[in-house]
Parts: sequence; structure tokens; C-alpha cells
Amino acid sequence: MVRSTTGQGRRLLDLAVTEADLQANVVALAGHRGWLSFHVFDSRRSAAGFPDLVLVRGDRLLFAELKRERGYPTPDQRRWLAALGEVRTVAAQLWRPSDWPEIEEALR
Repeated sequence: MVRSTTGQGRRLLDLAVTEADLQANVVALAGHRGWLSFHVFDSRRSAAGFPDLVLVRGDRLLFAELKRERGYPTPDQRRWLAALGEVRTVAAQLWRPSDWPEIEEALR
């Protein structure tokens, strides 16, 4: 993403950037800096409001909602971001049907 050094020029460039452009640039930068990134290609059948990107590197897990310069998050997006911002423990699991007792215990 090319940035102008002047305030007004930078503002005009910021206003011209679409969410798709921003996402492409964030994903490219993340990849360049060693992050794994995930984006749901078609979110119509996913939970409403889930953030656009999930990024992982080392001991860091980052969820990012992307908006145009003048865009606003929906109530569902704000709810997801607030809930994710409260997370203090992250676990990664591989579950199979035979793990049902473990699943029940984990989801208590």
C-alpha cells in the first residue's frame, strides 16, 4: 500500500482503499512477516460478525475486522470483537467422535 507523505494526500489515499485492498495488503504483510492467516472465502453460511482475519505467529493469535476508512462494524462484529478481546486462554484441539467425553468436559 503506497502512502503519501502529505496529510491531505494521505487522507485521499486512505479513502480510496477498499476492504478487499486492505485485506490483500494485510495478508501480504502478515505472510512476509511470518504469520499464518485465515479468511473465510464465503461467509454467508458462517456465524454473523466473525472477524475477517485470523492471524497466528508464535505465541500470538490475532483476530482482525477490516473496514474501509469510513466503514463501521455491525453489532454482531462489535460483539465478536468484544468477546475475543476478553480471551485469556487459547486451546487447540483435534477431536474425533471417540473423544466425545473429552468434548463434553472441555465445553462445560
